[in-house]
Amino acid sequence: MSTLKVLVVDDEPGIRSGVSRILKNFKVDYPFMDEHIEFNVLEASSGEEALDIITGQAPEIILLDNKLPGIQGIDVLETLKKKQIKSIVVMITSYASLELAVKATKDGAYDFIPKPFTPQELRSSIETITKHVFLKQMTSKLNTEGRQIRFQFLSVLSHELKSPINAIEGYIDMLQNRQFGDNLQEYDQILERTMKRVKGMRTLIMDMLDLTKMETGKARRNVKTFNILDSVYAALDAMQPYAIQKDVSIHVNSPEKIEIKGDAEEFTIILNNLISNGIKYNKEKGRVDINLSEKDEQVKIQVVDTGIGMEEEETKKLFQDFVRIKNEKTKNISGSGLGLSIVKKLTDSYNGSIEIWSKPDEGSTFTLCFPKHYDK
Repeated sequence: MSTLKVLVVDDEPGIRSGVSRILKNFKVDYPFMDEHIEFNVLEASSGEEALDIITGQAPEIILLDNKLPGIQGIDVLETLKKKQIKSIVVMITSYASLELAVKATKDGAYDFIPKPFTPQELRSSIETITKHVFLKQMTSKLNTEGRQIRFQFLSVLSHELKSPINAIEGYIDMLQNRQFGDNLQEYDQILERTMKRVKGMRTLIMDMLDLTKMETGKARRNVKTFNILDSVYAALDAMQPYAIQKDVSIHVNSPEKIEIKGDAEEFTIILNNLISNGIKYNKEKGRVDINLSEKDEQVKIQVVDTGIGMEEEETKKLFQDFVRIKNEKTKNISGSGLGLSIVKKLTDSYNGSIEIWSKPDEGSTFTLCFPKHYDK
């Protein structure tokens, strides 16, 4: 059994006791975990009391109300950010304060729960956060805790691959048994679904390997000055068949040469993920534009798509490990939830910046800026 500390910060005794009661016998369990996770709930009625507890006990999860006596929840959040405290913060707030909750999410809160909330809503949120905490802890420990952590890491990978492998096995069985007769065209849809599963597994494996290299410091950089267009066209070579399949056109708008210092393969990984998302979440006969420019010793890469877009609050979670935006438009789109996390980590490692603009049904724009001369 493993225990996570959950600190609930609210000046309403009923909210604090309610959270304690709901989580008292609640357990989170996943097939890839050796043991279930339980929760030890700590309580604070003010921001000041919360900061004292956080300093002494470092809870993994904080449920934070904004309207508090003394310093406000948003001030507590700012203090945690300044002190680089790694607790995952979830704002609990009334419906009238949703705008504030969205702002808090932008300032570093992982999510928010509107109140009054039901026991199921709280448990569902805590379950999602617990998986995030577990996977983050496991990834960061890969290089320090030896064989057992590596075994758990492989267990996660095997668990995530189990579903598509089962599906592929079922499709092959249908083919072997000629379930739809001997007309090959009757099996086109099955073959298409099989290929989709295979591509999803390949993406997951490559993303996990990329993430592991970065988290454990094993990635070796071949830093040199190169033409960024080389990475663009390398990514396009890999993505073009997918674009044709999705009926999405890709356009490159750039001078003939833009030089930058860095590892060309890492920039190809960045572009692979951005272009892949631009295709994956696009509409039929959609378009992806890759715009490159340079100014004041900075190189700007912009990937613009005409896809399904996102709500503002959805974009706040995009760069977290194992996070995928789930809604009616994305429910049939597969992915590892790691691609944009890898993009963000690589961008940060080059002292670069990344911004996103998105609007539902209009598309998304990812804008990345890098210094031309990277120093290790």
